[in-house]
Amino acid sequence: MTILTILAFALVAVAVIATPGPTVLLALTNGSRFGLARACAGMMGAVLSDFILVGAAALGLGALLAASEFWFTVVKWIGVGYLAFLGVMLLRSSGALSERLNATDDGGSGLACTIFLKSFLVAVTNPKGYLFTSALLPQFITTGTPQIPQYVILALVFAFIDFSVMFAYALLGSRAVRLLKRSGALWLDRICGVTLLALAGSLALYRRVTA
Repeated sequence: MTILTILAFALVAVAVIATPGPTVLLALTNGSRFGLARACAGMMGAVLSDFILVGAAALGLGALLAASEFWFTVVKWIGVGYLAFLGVMLLRSSGALSERLNATDDGGSGLACTIFLKSFLVAVTNPKGYLFTSALLPQFITTGTPQIPQYVILALVFAFIDFSVMFAYALLGSRAVRLLKRSGALWLDRICGVTLLALAGSLALYRRVTA
């Protein structure tokens, strides 16, 4: 694996990750509702899922999902259900400003753990992630040389880019909420909730590609 190969992979990763998806959307809402520091807990959950996805690609688990209708359906509907649950919670929220004040008063580690688990579960229950990494990563692996170190490098690059993009979205959310009145913050929650429900719907309609 050469530096040019790593740079090419990084460019592809930036293009994919920067496109708003569930984990990026959660980073935005976490930043607006709980502040940048607590949003970092969610980012770490998503980063952990990145390593699991790359590890799954290295072990061929993505190919298992592509070949097995049963396991693909199980993972897909778990992801659909959880995305829909988060979307409904945002639609029922009382607004980012008030919830952020409550989060500041709470100040416990339980909130950070909850934020961590939400982002982790959203990413790790999305079958698209397994299929995508299984299709993409082998293209950047040099055959004839040890593959595990190469997968580790790609995992680190992917996780770094993912964290950086999510940090930017969380920072945007934390800055934007300061400029919004309560009604504006409420609409931000509503928009993010509807978007999560739309993503759940698109995942529900997603079909396993068969040869």
